[in-house]
Amino acid sequence: MPQQPSTPAHPAPDASPHLQRRLEARHLTMIAIGGAIGTGLFVASGSAIAQAGPGGAVLTYLTIGIMVYYLMTSLGELAAFMPVAGSFSTYASRYVDKGFGFALGWNFWFSWAVVVAVDLVASQLVMAYWFPNVPGILWSGLFLLVMVGLNAFSVKGFGEAEYWFALIKVIAVIGFLGTGVAILFGIIHTGHAPGFSNWTVGDAPFVGNFATLVGVAMIVAYSFQGTELVGIAAGESVDPRRNVPRAIRQVFWRILLFYVLSIVVIGFLIPYTDPQLLRSEVSDIAVSPFTLVFKHAGLLSAATVMNAVILTSVLSAGNSGMYAATRMLFNMATEGQAPRVFARLTRAGVPLIALLGTTALASLCLLSSIYSPQAVYIWLLNLAGMTEFIVWLSIAVSHYRFRKGYVMHGHDVNDLPYKAGMFPFGPVFAFVLCLLITLGQNYEAFLADRIDWIGAIATYLGIPLFLATWAGYRLVCKSRWVRYEDMRFDAIPIADVPEAIIEAEPKPTGVAGYGAASNG
Repeated sequence: MPQQPSTPAHPAPDASPHLQRRLEARHLTMIAIGGAIGTGLFVASGSAIAQAGPGGAVLTYLTIGIMVYYLMTSLGELAAFMPVAGSFSTYASRYVDKGFGFALGWNFWFSWAVVVAVDLVASQLVMAYWFPNVPGILWSGLFLLVMVGLNAFSVKGFGEAEYWFALIKVIAVIGFLGTGVAILFGIIHTGHAPGFSNWTVGDAPFVGNFATLVGVAMIVAYSFQGTELVGIAAGESVDPRRNVPRAIRQVFWRILLFYVLSIVVIGFLIPYTDPQLLRSEVSDIAVSPFTLVFKHAGLLSAATVMNAVILTSVLSAGNSGMYAATRMLFNMATEGQAPRVFARLTRAGVPLIALLGTTALASLCLLSSIYSPQAVYIWLLNLAGMTEFIVWLSIAVSHYRFRKGYVMHGHDVNDLPYKAGMFPFGPVFAFVLCLLITLGQNYEAFLADRIDWIGAIATYLGIPLFLATWAGYRLVCKSRWVRYEDMRFDAIPIADVPEAIIEAEPKPTGVAGYGAASNG
């Protein structure tokens, strides 16, 4: 007889602090959009076109977009079935290996805490456009306080801030697309109608070879990072089994539409041979492809406007990163994978100690007072990049093993709150392509006459750190791969109750010295 999911016995809600389900569908949608639309689109998109041509850039965006689509549907199936704040770590622990989940949780926390530091350093570079003589560390300190404040009072406050941050970016993209199309059809006269000429100039539309596309794929993949944040937000979502799948379905197509259409418009209006497109640093606001198109339309203040939009993007990404890292650290503490102190909540349901711990790591941005902001920005960006790809790989692996085990236990996939299509092709395709991009992120470092060891180490450091953490846990705690027959699909925490109740006296299980409640 097939096993029927049972309803677990949960402690009755009381006056104790707990995570609050205050994020609505519109918040989830904008959190995912806000996490994905940022400097990767506004600034680095020009570099993708310069290297691969307009056709190569569009092809790469579509390919990576398909990969992200499968990752998002995999995450949707897992998050709708088990909407918990520590999503990736919890899924990996239950359906892959507890050591894998442990390493992944710390990897995710470290990744997004460093991303906050990256964005705080980026804010220095952006603000220098207006205030070149003001010490950049002051801006980082100010914006760090703003991010902590937005996350410290309530999850609803974070959700509202992220909603408006993301809305500004969406309006900027729509305005850009409208302006670009108006130029293409002669509604706005610029004195030059390029037509299809920029798609045939030089080697266009496809420039370079397969190695070129792999290199561009890294830029494109970075642009899509952040879409998975909706999985973390599921733990504090109103009606997650309905709103999480809806947000994932809507967000992906909107993001893909924004990216692909933007690349097409840029490809029509600016030749890939334009040397300014290669300048893809966050400090090069004046030559962002978005800025160049607005300038062609006669909007002389375009650089100032885009600088403001990019500042909003930076703060939005930092705000989301602070939220995601804090919830992951909190969840690990409740499961015995981090010190119990990080599981403490305020009366408003905010894990304040976990927030302060994340803030401490994000203070790496203060290194810019010792070194140049540009150097610290690149260093931290490389440090965070690989760890994010490890998260993506884990989503594909966790979903594949979850579905196989779910069916093996006699359950009907049609009973799932949300069912990802194209299984098993979807997670397998996403895993293979993501692995290719991960290993090829800095292949140029090994092709030069003299190997750039510093660049290579900065890029690939995340892999040995993750593997060492995983191996250390397996060695100390004797964890092993979770066998399909040992997987559990009943007593799902949180999914069947309105809020996550934190027990006052947890069981003394978990990593030695950390005693906390087991996730079962």
